Amino acid sequence: MNDEDGDEDVIVEEETVETAETQECMSLADVSKEKDGEEPADASQKSSEEFTDAKHESLFSLETNFLEEDSGGSSSSQRTSQDPFQQHVNKELKEKEVQAATSSPPTTQQLKWPVLGQLVFSSKFQKMETFKPPKDVDMKSLHLQKPLESTWKKTNSQFLSGPQQSNSPFTPLQKELFLIMNSYRDLFYPERTALKNGEEVRHVYCLHAINHVLKANAQVLANNSRRRSQKLGVGEDDDFRDQGLTRPKVLIVVPFREAALRVVQLFISLLEGDSKKKVIVSNKKRFQGEYGSNPEERPPNLKRPEDYEAVFVGNIDDHFRIGVAILQRSIRLYAPFYSSDILIASPLGLRTIIGGEGEKKRDFDFLSSIELLIIDQADIYLMQNWEHVLHLVNHMNLLPLESHGVDFSRVRMWSLNNWSRYYRQTLLFGALQDAQINSVFNKHCVNAQGQVAVRNVPMTGSISHVLVQLPHVFQRMEAQDVTSVIDARFHFFINKILPQYRDAVMSHTLIYVPSYFDFVRLRNYFKKEELNFTHICEYTQKSGVSRARHFFLKGEKQFLLLTERFHFYKRYTIKGIRNLIFYELPTYPHFYSEVCNMLSAARRGEEATWTCTVLYSKYDAQRLASVVGVERAAQMLQSPKNVHLFITGER
Repeated sequence: MNDEDGDEDVIVEEETVETAETQECMSLADVSKEKDGEEPADASQKSSEEFTDAKHESLFSLETNFLEEDSGGSSSSQRTSQDPFQQHVNKELKEKEVQAATSSPPTTQQLKWPVLGQLVFSSKFQKMETFKPPKDVDMKSLHLQKPLESTWKKTNSQFLSGPQQSNSPFTPLQKELFLIMNSYRDLFYPERTALKNGEEVRHVYCLHAINHVLKANAQVLANNSRRRSQKLGVGEDDDFRDQGLTRPKVLIVVPFREAALRVVQLFISLLEGDSKKKVIVSNKKRFQGEYGSNPEERPPNLKRPEDYEAVFVGNIDDHFRIGVAILQRSIRLYAPFYSSDILIASPLGLRTIIGGEGEKKRDFDFLSSIELLIIDQADIYLMQNWEHVLHLVNHMNLLPLESHGVDFSRVRMWSLNNWSRYYRQTLLFGALQDAQINSVFNKHCVNAQGQVAVRNVPMTGSISHVLVQLPHVFQRMEAQDVTSVIDARFHFFINKILPQYRDAVMSHTLIYVPSYFDFVRLRNYFKKEELNFTHICEYTQKSGVSRARHFFLKGEKQFLLLTERFHFYKRYTIKGIRNLIFYELPTYPHFYSEVCNMLSAARRGEEATWTCTVLYSKYDAQRLASVVGVERAAQMLQSPKNVHLFITGER
C-alpha cells in the first residue's frame, strides 16, 4: 500500500468514498458480536453508532503490517536511547515510587521563561528536574519521526514571517511549548485565545501528537518485522512489549467540529508536506461534508466582537467523535475506535458513548491505554457542560472490561500493572485561569515525568477597559468554606443588596448571573416575591428574548436576570441598563468591561444615576484579580472594610 504512485492514490480515495456511503455503522459494544455473525444493533440509535470499514481493515492493521526500510524506524540505538519518547515509555516505575506518589504532596519549583513567563514545575515522584529553554533549537535534538522534520517548517510557515524568526522552524511561543511537550511532562497553558495564538498552539500540539503516534507505530511495525525474521524461543517475547491494552493512544478533546476539521487537516499536511507522494486519506469527502461548513448559512450583518467571531467560526456542532488510524503514508478517517490511533471528540460526543452508572449500553475501554490526552479550549467546556469533562477524566486509563483481541505478550508491563495514568501525558489549553480547570490539572494529572503550569498573574484587570463613567461598588461577603459560598451569596443578596433596589426609582436593573443553578434559584425567589422582573437564559426562545429586552428597555419590567451562558453564546447588547449587579464575578474577565459598557447603549442623559454593584468572597480571588488586577485584589481581600469603590471613565 505504501509503494503506490500518485495515480493509484486517487483511485484508492475515490473507491473509499463510494464505500463510505454504503457502509453501515455499528455500535462499539457490538463489534465483537457482529464478528461472530450476530446482527448489529439498530442503526437508528445514533448515540452509540461507530463507523466500521472492513474493506480497509487489513491495510491499517498494526498486527499485519511491517516497517518500511526508509521510514526512519531503523535509527541507531544511540539516537533511540536519547529519544524522549523511548525514555518515557521504557521508564520502569517501582511499586515503592507509585505508593509514595499517591500519598505524598508534590514538590514544586518556580522558573521564569522568556515567553511563557512564570512556570511552576511540580512532581509527586521523587526526582524533579527543571530546565530552561536553549536559545537555538537543533531539529535533530528534537527526535522528530520522518517525515515531520521536513514537513513541519512548510506546515508552520504562516507563523514564521518575522525576520527574527526566519531561521527557526518554531515561533518563540511554539518553541517553549514544544520543549515541554517533548519532555513528556503534563502542561497547563491558560493563555491560549482563539483571537491571538490559538492556531499557533494547535499546530504545535498536532506536531507532538502525530510524532508520538508515528514513533509508537514504528516501534510495533519494527518489532513485527523482527519477530517475522527470527524464530523466537519460548520466553523471549518480553523484548517486544510495545503497546497498550487497546490501540487508541491519543485523545484530542475539542469543542466544535470546525476544530476537529483543522486538526485533521494539520495531520494530513504534516504527513504530506510538499512531497510528490500524496497521502492516502480514506473517507475524506464524507469527512469534509460532515465537518465542514457552508459560509452562506451564516446570517449576514451580524456584528459581534472579534473574539466571538474567532471562537464561533465554521461548523459549531458540539456532538461528534471520530477515530483516525495512521500508518506511514496513509490516514483512515472514521476508523472503528478499537482500530484507531487518534480519537478526536467533543466532551458531549464522548459522554454519550461512555454513558453513566447503570446504563446497559456504555463503553469506555477505548480510553484504557491513552498515552497522550490533549484538552484544547478548556474554558469553552465551562460554558458547554463541565460535568462531561469531569466524567471523561474519571474514566481515563481504567483497566478494560474486555480483551478486544490484544496480544498480551506485546503489552507493556506498566499497562498490565494498571499504571497507565502515571505514563499519560496531559496537555491542557484554555483562555483563563479558573478554579475548576486548575482542579482537573492538579487532581488528574499524575504523570511520573512531572507537571508544568503557566501561572502569570494579571497586573491590570479588565476594569481598565470600562469606558463609561460609572461607580463600581465591590461588596465582600463572608463564607465559612467553599461549600457554603453559594448559600451565603444568595442570603447576602436578598437581605443586603436587593432591598436597596426594590424601590421604583432603581428601575432598569440588570442582574448578571454566571451560574445557571443560581439563576434558577433567583428566578424562583423573584416569582415567589412577585417582583416585577423578566429573565433571559441560554434556553429562552428567540421571541422570549425579544420580549424581555423590549419590556426591560421600556421600563415595564424593573429587573432583568441574565445568565452568563446566554451572553457567551449570543453576545447581544442589552439596552436600557441603568443599574448593574454582578451576582458573581464573570468567568471571562473581559465580560466585565463588556457588560459595563452596555450602559452607554441607550444614553438618555441619566449617566449621573448609573450604579454597578459586585458581590465577591475570598474564594473568588482568581476572578477578582482578573477584573481589578492582582495588587488591588490582594488589598480588597485583606482589608478590614467590606465595601470598596472604584470610579471609571472620570473626565
